[in-house]
Amino acid sequence: MALSKLERRQRIKYRIRKIVTGTAERPRLSVFRSNKEIYAQLINDLDGVTIASTSSRDKDITSSSKAETAAAVGKSIAVKATKAGVDTVSFDRNGYLYHGRVKVLADAAREAGLKF
Repeated sequence: MALSKLERRQRIKYRIRKIVTGTAERPRLSVFRSNKEIYAQLINDLDGVTIASTSSRDKDITSSSKAETAAAVGKSIAVKATKAGVDTVSFDRNGYLYHGRVKVLADAAREAGLKF
């Protein structure tokens, strides 16, 4: 029996989450993308706390294409992370392929100063 797209992503997500966890010193940078928006958050899994979050729905993020929006979100989360005193993160692609908007967001966060 073939898996649906959602079931396949869920399996990949669980497989990744067995390995990738966030701590106070090295939080998990979790990315979620819908067809229209993209979201990123820094999570400390040990305490169950979100340290910082940003999304394409924020007022200060405006751009024409989805890729440019993802880059702006990546830059924004990196700036918020440095304000919170975080410079190194564990990247959680959340079951998505490391391609397209997810890759653009990661590259923009790296350029803005995050290490992962």
